[in-house]
Amino acid sequence: MTLAIERPGERSPGWRHAAMALGASLLLVLLAASKGFPTLFDSGADNDSLLRLVEVRDLIAGQGWFDLQQYRMGLEGGFTMHWSRLVDAPIAVIVLAASAVTGSVTSGESVAMVLWPLLLYAAALWLLLAIAWRLGGDEATFPTLLIGAVTLHFTGIFVPGTLDHHNIQLVLMLATLLFLLDAAQAARAAWWAGVSAVLMLAVGMETAPFVAAAGLFVAGWLLFDGERAAGPAFGFGLAFAATSALVLGATVPPSAWGVVACDAYSLPQSSLGIVAGLGLAAIAAMPVLRRSFAARAAAIVVLGTVAASVAVLSFPQCLADPYAGLDPILKDYWLDSVAEAQPLWRVITLDTESAAAHYMTPLIGLAVMVLAMLRRGLRRGELLVALFLLVAFAVSAWQLRGSRFSVPLAVIPLAIWVAGWRRRAVSQPGTAASLRLVGAWLVSLNLTWIMLGVAGMWALSPADADASGAGAAAALSKCQKSDDYAELAGMPPQPILVISNLGAPMLRHTPHRVLTGPYHRNVDGNLAALRAFVGPVAAADDIARSNGITLVALCRGNGETRALAGRAPDGLLAALVAGKAPGWLEAVPESLGRPIELYRIRNAP
Repeated sequence: MTLAIERPGERSPGWRHAAMALGASLLLVLLAASKGFPTLFDSGADNDSLLRLVEVRDLIAGQGWFDLQQYRMGLEGGFTMHWSRLVDAPIAVIVLAASAVTGSVTSGESVAMVLWPLLLYAAALWLLLAIAWRLGGDEATFPTLLIGAVTLHFTGIFVPGTLDHHNIQLVLMLATLLFLLDAAQAARAAWWAGVSAVLMLAVGMETAPFVAAAGLFVAGWLLFDGERAAGPAFGFGLAFAATSALVLGATVPPSAWGVVACDAYSLPQSSLGIVAGLGLAAIAAMPVLRRSFAARAAAIVVLGTVAASVAVLSFPQCLADPYAGLDPILKDYWLDSVAEAQPLWRVITLDTESAAAHYMTPLIGLAVMVLAMLRRGLRRGELLVALFLLVAFAVSAWQLRGSRFSVPLAVIPLAIWVAGWRRRAVSQPGTAASLRLVGAWLVSLNLTWIMLGVAGMWALSPADADASGAGAAAALSKCQKSDDYAELAGMPPQPILVISNLGAPMLRHTPHRVLTGPYHRNVDGNLAALRAFVGPVAAADDIARSNGITLVALCRGNGETRALAGRAPDGLLAALVAGKAPGWLEAVPESLGRPIELYRIRNAP
């Protein structure tokens, strides 16, 4: 069975793939709208998507391009977000264009919340189809379409309302992969690979391992192929260096060009990109450095040493654990409860049922590629895909969020693998061949592993599964919809004490300010809110008043409310859940019995 077919010089069926991807995207929207169009436009999006929309609103309202301060979250004055305007800008363009057509900013935002993830879903599926075609030919198209469409949907990062940056990161990562595959045949592809790699990093630091993998791949290609790889290596390196400098200028104000930010694109990322990119381009361009394997190896080792020295000597703080300095109470109550930040061993231990959905298809994909390479030898395209998939799996083993990349990447080898079984089932028909084909389809679909996890959860503990489902439904129906905030939206702007899960929705649906939200830069605000909710009730009064809080909001159905109340039975949140509000709080009568209950601080200024 052949995993990959090299296809130099053949014309890619790009338009046909584009039509397939757009068709699948429209089907996705219809599926989401099957619950009703109001649900489509008010889907109860995740915190990051809601805060992204708030950030876009602020930009449209006149907040500076370089001003990433979130003024309505945190202590007085807010805190600086680590996100990129490169994501805000296209969403803002959609909002403005749709608002001009509809005559309503609200409608414009609704259009953007559907159209942006829809376009990215189509782009991601098109890229998967293009990559699989280059490696597996036409026979890989249908398996890629089916497996890819289902897999991308169930990652959860392309559903309507998702404005989080992980979807654009995945698209840019797949674009980098495709351009590198084409770099040997098209010189401009190498340049675009360099541009895509830097943009991927500029959007978020989670993709740093993939950027490093792309650079290592090109350096290794130059090392072993010499003159044949010189052109692509030069183009990639020069584009990488130039884009690294341009992105710094486009996203960071000149006054902050010398500021080190390890969690956002800044001086460390830009300087390393310029050094590494120019160094790689120089090696590829100078005959004396590329004329022999030994010369190339020596030059690449020197370049690696220089880049590593720059990182270690100039930015050592960026090589440490990003959460090493996090306050213990935040680590205990917040970080350790963030599902996407958990390592593989904790996922297997604490959430065994979902582990298969996040790890099985990447593992099978890696196994398929390794076995194919052992049988036939190494091919550059296969090595590139295997490298990216291996890196993605390693990242997901460190933090679960990496599965957003590893699971879609696994579509490529698995679709080509299924195509091979389909070909065999046609050429050698029979029951055994058909059963093998069915088995290949089933294990390649991530949906299979999701369903097995759900079935396992029900089989092991039906009561817990039922409770979990009820809790999830309550969280969505009670405290994530715009209607839940209607009463608050009509009140004058004021500081409100809420749990972190309600911080972003509060900013999205109301004019108020909050102390907390699930963002690591908002340390002081998060600490203040957490201590108010889980510490002594009397201390909560002092914390609230010292921060100008006038209202306390309670969402009984939110999982965070139940978790904090259970862990701190003597705290303020537990008292409110039990209906025992302290004397310094008075209930707002009209809010009682509603999704969000409000308590006014007596004698608040």
